[in-house]
Amino acid sequence: MTTEIRWGIVGPGRIADKVTRDFAVVDGARAVAVASRSPERAQAFAERHGLERAYGSYAEIVADPDVDVLYLSTPHPQHHAVALAALDAGKALLVEKAFTATTAGAAEVIDRARATGLFTMEAMWTRFQPAVVALRELIADGAIGEVRSVQADLGVAREYDASDRLFAMELGGGALLDVGVYVVSFAQMLLGSPDRVTATGSLFPSGADAEAALLLDYGDGRSATLTTSLRHALPGQARVFGTAGWIDVLPRFHHPETIVLHRAGAEPETITRPALGQGYSHELIEVTEGVRAGRGESAVMPLADTLAVQTVLGEAADQLGVAHAEDTTVLS
Repeated sequence: MTTEIRWGIVGPGRIADKVTRDFAVVDGARAVAVASRSPERAQAFAERHGLERAYGSYAEIVADPDVDVLYLSTPHPQHHAVALAALDAGKALLVEKAFTATTAGAAEVIDRARATGLFTMEAMWTRFQPAVVALRELIADGAIGEVRSVQADLGVAREYDASDRLFAMELGGGALLDVGVYVVSFAQMLLGSPDRVTATGSLFPSGADAEAALLLDYGDGRSATLTTSLRHALPGQARVFGTAGWIDVLPRFHHPETIVLHRAGAEPETITRPALGQGYSHELIEVTEGVRAGRGESAVMPLADTLAVQTVLGEAADQLGVAHAEDTTVLS
């Protein structure tokens, strides 16, 4: 008999709506509670998804003894304080990307997670998509030789609104933390941590980054060229170049169904691997199984990778003149 893992949702926004729907296809996991700083929003979310309990504060769901895992989908600067409180209360965590607003914040949460031994993972669903799993298997098998370079872009056109989460600094606004995290995590997954980060871009009037181009230098000729934007749309394509071919990840690469393998001297091979449910199910399965097995982290999305990604994002933000901060008031 399997033990049911009971989930709580912190921050009932658009992404939480999508993720919560995928519990329907995850065995042994059930969403039972939701928390918002607006009791009305929490109640509406609970009714929409058939959850048993709705809380009007984050502190209440952290204290709920009948919740095993918290999924944090609040704005980025609120992750840090809620994650620390949740770990102190014995809760496992799935934390939306970007993991935190700052590198120092990520390091503190990761240290606390390791100290408690509680399963903690960044919600980088890309790594769990079946098409990306196939990509990594092909690369591991030597299908394109040694990986030497990665290209990836992800951007959306959003009308500037100083009060919107995407643009407000106090809510972790800007392209890097919202969509840039995908391109950086994709490169880190394949190439590891760079020796040097070079970033260029522009800012919105609020001080949040509007667009950024990153060059990651690995010191040995390997590189990643990454583009992200909230100012203009980008196709959402990725390419992985090796010494014996390349792989195209068809748009949008952060949740692809199809990759195309180009082996040197051979016809292209198209590989399609649809996701289960909306595609969020795969990360939910990873956390649910990890918690049930008593693991502390994921082998596919380990905490060291999350810290490496957050470090690159932080260095790029510094170069653009963007100063993020963690929200220490969120539980008060």
